[in-house]
Amino acid sequence: MPQTLDAAEVRNWCSLALEALGREREEIDAINVYPVADGDTGTNLYLTVESAAQAVEAVFAAHETGTSEPGPADAVRAMAHGALLGARGNSGTILAQLLRGMAEVLAAPAPGGGTRDGGKGGGEKGGEGGGNRLAPALRRAAALAREAVAHPVEGTILSVASAAADSAERAAADGAADDRTATVRAAYAGARAALDATPGQLAVLGRAGVVDAGGRGLLAVLGALAQSLTGEAPAAYPVRPRRYEEPAAHAAPAAHAPSASAAAEAPAASAGSCAVEDGPAFEVIYLLEADDTAVARLRKRLDRLGDSLVVVGGDGLWNVHVHVDDAGAAVEAGVEAGRPYRIRISHFGAAEEPPERIQRAVVAVVPGEGLAGLCAEAGATTVLARPGEPPASGELVEAIRRAHAREVVLLPNDSELRHTAAAAAEQARTEGVRVALIPTRAAVQGLAALAVHQPDRRFDEDVVAMTTAAGATRYAELAVAERQSWTMAGICQAGDVLGLIDGDVAVIGADLAATAEAVLSRMLAAGGELVTLVLGEDVPGTLADRLERYVRDGHLAVDTVVYRGGRQSAPLLVGVE
Repeated sequence: MPQTLDAAEVRNWCSLALEALGREREEIDAINVYPVADGDTGTNLYLTVESAAQAVEAVFAAHETGTSEPGPADAVRAMAHGALLGARGNSGTILAQLLRGMAEVLAAPAPGGGTRDGGKGGGEKGGEGGGNRLAPALRRAAALAREAVAHPVEGTILSVASAAADSAERAAADGAADDRTATVRAAYAGARAALDATPGQLAVLGRAGVVDAGGRGLLAVLGALAQSLTGEAPAAYPVRPRRYEEPAAHAAPAAHAPSASAAAEAPAASAGSCAVEDGPAFEVIYLLEADDTAVARLRKRLDRLGDSLVVVGGDGLWNVHVHVDDAGAAVEAGVEAGRPYRIRISHFGAAEEPPERIQRAVVAVVPGEGLAGLCAEAGATTVLARPGEPPASGELVEAIRRAHAREVVLLPNDSELRHTAAAAAEQARTEGVRVALIPTRAAVQGLAALAVHQPDRRFDEDVVAMTTAAGATRYAELAVAERQSWTMAGICQAGDVLGLIDGDVAVIGADLAATAEAVLSRMLAAGGELVTLVLGEDVPGTLADRLERYVRDGHLAVDTVVYRGGRQSAPLLVGVE
């Protein structure tokens, strides 16, 4: 009996959870009335789990070329980290913290040495057995999630998580400590009973006659865990949710739940609810690099600014979610605490009156804030891709929706995103949007395509022109080697500057400027009319001046344009058209 989840089971859990939320996304969106009736809880949970699944797949991909398989600890940590990076909305942020809590227990060293991974070597036997690893993991998850919420409310995803932990612990105490399947089945049953009880705990749910949307999403995730371990899919939750006046025979209020009358009497504001008409106007979400002390101050400040405050994470990286009237003040608070990025601001009133669709739009993935601003000025809807954090297909679909266009040209600007972009395009087509995917492999190819974009000409003609411009642009980037390795240009050492042309290492140097000149020399040997330089955040402007002079002195007919890319993975991107 494995001591806990192995890596393959974690991977399968993510896949099954994503599949379940994909099936139930629209139903969950439809019952989303708390804390804001904005109809996106199912979508937010789907995007959160998609990010978790991508992170787990990346761990497996990193081991494909070796002889070893990823360890369970690596897989479960990746799942939690991916969820943190991709967390969306109130429920998605809480789910990320629940997964983090589980990972803390499942990936921690076991008492007496070794790990709780199980893995190929097994683990300790007896004592706290395999099933009992899940029980404390669920308890830690529920506790950590409650700590992350400024004002916990019963009848929500928090109640469902607590009930799952309660039931898992009872199953372990009743003799199922060495039986993972008994523990996970008990956790699922407890969560389902608690979900049935949510309309009697939270007045807004009772009035609407629905169960909590976040709790229902968590039930889908727990059902996927049960299916991963038992091989049996749980019975589907009813499409038409049970009203609290008609509770299931097995339903019982969660241990932490107040009475229905107490919940009904509690004012909406005390619950952190924005379901009332005069609630905060904006949802603000961002990732934040900051230390614990700064985050503690940030919590207090944001709690004064708004409600529905959830701050999750740790070890210097946090996901911040809050509902406020002053979105700028919420972002400014993050700037004072550390470095916020991936900032998302949504207006709650926007969904009530969707803007009229335009005829055509461009959606572009960009590697830095500077390029995002540049593309936005050109009329494109942008998706920011940070180093090591490629966007998921759900993010691309969301961007296509946000463009509000009948026709969309999608520019992934990264060869690694071709499958993700294709999946997003296919999903958007099922929603009635005509999408053309141009397989741009670098940001400079996307800039070239955007430069010739003309929304007033026929769609096919526009796509052909943009594709031609992108295809005629050779691309290069400069990077710094992290370790010694073999390349097509020879052996590089850690700290060497690498010049990659069309994805392959062509030049190895010790100096950024000299290596950039060598790259330009090779690229311009085949001709060119325009050189595009995109400088990273920490690259001095003197480098651009030197490279402009180099191009002008050696190639009189070639023009040069320079952009600031902001924080991006490469210090310099180069395009030659």
